[in-house]
Order: sequence, then structure tokens, then C-alpha cells
Amino acid sequence: MNEIINTEEVVNMIHVLKGVEVMLDTDLAKLYNVETKRINEAVKNNPERFPQRYIFRISEDEYNSLKSKISTSKGGSRKGHTAFTEQGVYMLATILKSKIATEVSIRIMDTFVKMRHYINFNKYILPYKFLLLENKVDENTRKIDELFNKFNPKDIVKSCVIYKGELYDAFSLFMDILGKAKRKITIIDNYASKELFDMLKNFKIDVIVVSKNVDENLRKRYESQYKNVKVLFNDDYHDRFIVIDNKRLYVSGASFKDMGKGCFALYEITTDDVKKHFIGELNKKISNII
Repeated sequence: MNEIINTEEVVNMIHVLKGVEVMLDTDLAKLYNVETKRINEAVKNNPERFPQRYIFRISEDEYNSLKSKISTSKGGSRKGHTAFTEQGVYMLATILKSKIATEVSIRIMDTFVKMRHYINFNKYILPYKFLLLENKVDENTRKIDELFNKFNPKDIVKSCVIYKGELYDAFSLFMDILGKAKRKITIIDNYASKELFDMLKNFKIDVIVVSKNVDENLRKRYESQYKNVKVLFNDDYHDRFIVIDNKRLYVSGASFKDMGKGCFALYEITTDDVKKHFIGELNKKISNII
């Protein structure tokens, strides 16, 4: 078994294609210590988990051109290769269930989180090594260097990756995210529970909870006293999501009632087309239900 790779190695495997940060099937196979065909079989066997915004195919010429830019060996597949967005990598991790897959997935998500945190302070979407490749060094390189000096990477990851037993940190991060809302909060959680409603009861704005499993007596008792939450029943979603003011989109690897009981990631999706598409489709479903 390969040793778990470090963050720098993961960064070297994240590329920018079509304006989106992606990882290639061959690199993911290397990290997960499996054959590339197993990565693509996971996609083929679970098509409903990999919509087009999660993965896309690239030709062998595109693959070799990309690899040649960073002086690595070329791959060989006349059928081309699969590129995974951050959400695609996350979904893949839920399918490849093994100890090494879990450890590698955490390292990959940590790396995406750190890169996104730096990017949020810079108008360009490209991390440091890609700025060099695109010759956009000067002022942007100086700014990114300042960010690396200013922020402790462990603190950045800490704010988005919660480890087992950090129950208060999980609760605090969740409430900080909800506190950003000025008009509306939409929460998708298939196991919405009393703990979630307890967190929501003091919000003075509209809250929609989309779930397939809410205790009917709990819902009726809550709505008899509090008028801020509307519960909608839907079972189209697997993961947990938070939408703030129809503008910001967050993904949670744990149900909100179980936050902190095990290691999980809670992070923001900032890719505009992915975010807009998700929120648009969600609002259509909500309109149909209402």
C-alpha cells in the first residue's frame, strides 16, 4: 500500500480545465492505490451520482497536453480520461470504501478547502502553481505569498474539517454559516431532527427544511409555536446542503444531528455554474412541492 501522500503532492494533481479545478482519473487511481479502470467503473456503475457538473471526459490529446505542461509521464488510453470536479471527487470517495480511501479522501478535501480559502481572498481562481504557468505572477504572486504568511493552514482546515469529538466546534461552525443569512435559509437534511429545529427556532427569517424523514409529531408541535420554518418532504438528495439567501451553497458530509460525532467536512461550493445550477434546480423542486 502506498503511503498517504502529502498536501503538496495533492496540489500537483489538481488542474484547471474549462475554468474548473479538477483531478484526473489516473491521478486519483494512484492516490487510492487502485487501477484507473476501477475509478471509471465506479462512475459507470453509479451514473446517478455523477451528473455532468461533477465529471467530464477529456481526449487523450488533451490529457497528454496537460501532463506535458507539468513534465510528468503521459498516460495511454484511446478512449480518453475522466476529469473529476471537487464535488465529483467527494462523490467518488463515498463509493470507494476502504481505510486508504477514507484517509486519502480527507487529505484531498483538506487540500481543496485550503486552496479555496486562499482563492476567496484573490480575484483569480488559479492557485499559486497555475499562476506561474499562466505567467500571471507579479502582483498576484505577492498577494498569495502574503496570504500564506498571514493564515495558518491548520486553522483554515480546522474551520471546515471537523474531527471526531469536536461537538462544539461543529455546532459553532454550523451556526456561523446560518448567521450569514439575511433573508432566507434552505437546509437539505434527510434526517432532520429535534436538534436541528432547536438550532433554528430563534432565527427571524424564512427557513425551509427539505427532508425525507421528519417526525410528524415533532413538526406539528414546532409549527404550533414557531412560524419561521417550513418543512418540505423530498428524497432526491443524498448529502446535506445549506443554501444561504439563494446565493451561497454549503455541503456537509454529516447529518446536522450527528455533527462532531465523527470526522467530516463542511465546506462552501464556490464554482459559479455548479452553484447556480444546484440552487436553480432546488428552487424548482421547492416550487413544485409548495
